[in-house]
Amino acid sequence: MKKITTFAIATILVAGLSTSAFASSCPKDMKAIDAALAGHPKISEMQMSKVTALRANGEAQHKSKDHKGSVKSLHEAMAILGIAK
Repeated sequence: MKKITTFAIATILVAGLSTSAFASSCPKDMKAIDAALAGHPKISEMQMSKVTALRANGEAQHKSKDHKGSVKSLHEAMAILGIAK
């Protein structure tokens, strides 16, 4: 019984830490996108619209605690801009 309890606690801690890792990368990714946009990247108007929408969506997801979704949106924007993750 003690092994099961220890395993359950360890699982909860790992899940909590992975969420924290996603949460802390969101602001860093947003700053990288903002810096790239400030440099007026040579991308099409359609790509620019998509990047700005993904950036806004990523920030909204981050604020609503959907960090996994936020990272996905922000990384998609970063890929369009050619920013390494």
